[in-house]
Amino acid sequence: MIKYPKLIAHKENIKFNAQALIKSCQKYGVEPVAVTKLVCSAPSIIQEIIQSGIDTIADSRIKNLKKAQHIAVKKMLLRLPALSEVDEVIKYSDISLNSELDILQALSRSAVEQNKIHQVIIMHDLGDLREGSININMTQELASTCIHLENIELLGIGSNLACFGGVEPSIENQSKLVAIAKEIENKYQVKLKIISGASSAGLPLMMEGSLPTEVNQLRLGASILMGIGLNDMPVKGTKQNTFTLSAEIIEVKRKPSVPQNSSALDAFGNVPTFTDRGNRMRAICAIGKQDVNFDELFPEDADVIIVGGSSDHLILDVDDCQNKYKAGDIINFNLGYSGVLQCMTSEYISKDF
Repeated sequence: MIKYPKLIAHKENIKFNAQALIKSCQKYGVEPVAVTKLVCSAPSIIQEIIQSGIDTIADSRIKNLKKAQHIAVKKMLLRLPALSEVDEVIKYSDISLNSELDILQALSRSAVEQNKIHQVIIMHDLGDLREGSININMTQELASTCIHLENIELLGIGSNLACFGGVEPSIENQSKLVAIAKEIENKYQVKLKIISGASSAGLPLMMEGSLPTEVNQLRLGASILMGIGLNDMPVKGTKQNTFTLSAEIIEVKRKPSVPQNSSALDAFGNVPTFTDRGNRMRAICAIGKQDVNFDELFPEDADVIIVGGSSDHLILDVDDCQNKYKAGDIINFNLGYSGVLQCMTSEYISKDF
């Protein structure tokens, strides 16, 4: 029996996006790393992506990479490793992003114990103010240390942009990253294989031919999985209809659009506000704010209006709908990025992929 609510992944469209972006990246000499954290590195979706020709997947959580350990693909840990998880980082990932000396030394010790070579990318902060040092000398010194650590290979340097501080990838900041890489190469007589410039937010710069040619890797998650990039705008040549949330109606009743004598806070401590539209036909779906932020839901039926809800209920105005909904019917929603992520991590939403 089908269980609802249900998140459906349209894997054929995700695969299409991966193929399209591989083709675009190849044109500019860029390696696309498929960031699969949005789908918690679901093995069935990873299989579709690597069939497109992707060589490396990436996730922020080692637990997710562990789920994909049986899949023959290179694995990158996106979030800086925690000191408490270095053994698992070495065991389940091939590459990690780093910015702390103590953790690099711990990774080295664990790699020696496990008889593995672990590749690292040193992160430099270009102004987005998340991971990495903003001091060029500190970044260079960290890279120098990597060269001498046992069982650690300095793969390259990277940066994160448009995630925390909203700093857009630009010719200027990408050129700065290239300059830092060249200084490291000249100073320590090494060759860096990778300059990992940005996430999907870097695609517009690449596609307009403005990404410095030395930047040879982008970490692509939203663009592959949802067809969106910088500022959540659609990426040219990709499909956006990659996920659907299906919710079951558990009640349909005609009711006033304004509660009687409303004076208390709602279930989340907010003061509720209402627009008086008279008596309206309302549907309740068996899904709530515990599962997904309602601002991330977009009904496929354009006549459905999201009124609100609580932790376990979604209340819809279906009065204007041509379809006369009844209990047991299913209503489908498109989702924003955060909405997909929330649905993926909710144990109360079944997954169809």
